[in-house]
Amino acid sequence: QLVESGGALVKAGDSLILSCAASGGIFRGYVMGWFRQAPGKEREFVAAIGRSGSWTGYSESVRGRFTISRDNDRNTVYLQMNSLNVEDTAIYYCAGRGAMDVISMTASEYAYWGQGTQVTVSS
Repeated sequence: QLVESGGALVKAGDSLILSCAASGGIFRGYVMGWFRQAPGKEREFVAAIGRSGSWTGYSESVRGRFTISRDNDRNTVYLQMNSLNVEDTAIYYCAGRGAMDVISMTASEYAYWGQGTQVTVSS
């Protein structure tokens, strides 16, 4: 089970950190990712992190502004979001995949999903 938290209404330029707590054996051996879905748009990849945290990957739209990290002792993955803009408004989902320890930006390759947390950025 994956449970996201930290979503909020913020202003453009603000920062926000999302958390995703894992349970039920889903975490240590899993690549973890964050995706987002804006109204009327498809779900899109945001960031991913390897099993040990040794690698990370980002979409072009968030690279340099967002940072993904994980704490394997706490079974939690984080998404630090800086310099938020209105285009970042979306529901953010945490996801896990138990396959090879390589990056995947394809939602269908992630087997486990959280319920999502809403991030709204006002201008």
